Amino acid sequence: MSESPAEQQSTPEAAPPPHPWAELAAEHFDLLRLAPQPIDRHTGTRPLRFVELGRVERHNKEQSVLRLSIGLPGQKVRKEQNLLEVWADHRNKEVRFGPDGGLQLEPQNRGLGRFLLAQGIAWAKQRWAHYRLEGGALPAKDALDNEARLRRDHVLKAQGFEINYLDNLQLKASYSAGRISELHGDWHREKVQLVGLQEAAAMLEQADQNLRRQEVEIRKLEERIALYKREDSGLRFTIACLVAFAVFQAGLLIWIITR
Repeated sequence: MSESPAEQQSTPEAAPPPHPWAELAAEHFDLLRLAPQPIDRHTGTRPLRFVELGRVERHNKEQSVLRLSIGLPGQKVRKEQNLLEVWADHRNKEVRFGPDGGLQLEPQNRGLGRFLLAQGIAWAKQRWAHYRLEGGALPAKDALDNEARLRRDHVLKAQGFEINYLDNLQLKASYSAGRISELHGDWHREKVQLVGLQEAAAMLEQADQNLRRQEVEIRKLEERIALYKREDSGLRFTIACLVAFAVFQAGLLIWIITR
């Protein structure tokens, strides 16, 4: 039985299939060292930490993509978190940064935002510095707190992006730039450091040596504590004997006097 025109119009259109590169998994991995920083009143403690940088890229005649991700050992994050994508459109000679929801990073306020943007900019500048940047809207959720908004704007401006506000409350904003060559591929290297294999191996060896040294020191301390306990037990026994002898002497003296 055929559908009526009204039924055909009410049938929802099928969603377009996802891009074949939309769910690319990381293929190359590096180690990042997040340097310890002072306690932040919003994000709390910021101790020394190591995270994983994942990287994958694809190319064809029409477009290219770089996908960077941050992995946290022993901690799961949402699918849209810790992700940066850079898409290059070779037909229109434009570069677009994603995802559309903006950078959602964990841990926060550790320099990872500038680092990921710098990596994406350097990748695009190396290949298509003459391409133009496709600007976009900034998520309003990043401007709910004035300090968070200022921190976001500082990161983007430091990389060469321009911020344009669309309302007096500075809630709606967009970013833009000219050509990719105008962007900056640097970051706070004292906050985020790429750790090579040899350096990572040296760090592990140093950590193992420190653990062995601490084990020796702990063993010596335990031996000294055991010695002090033995001496303490001997002193307690001696004191108990002296107290008992003193009580006996006092009792004997009292007995002699009363006799």
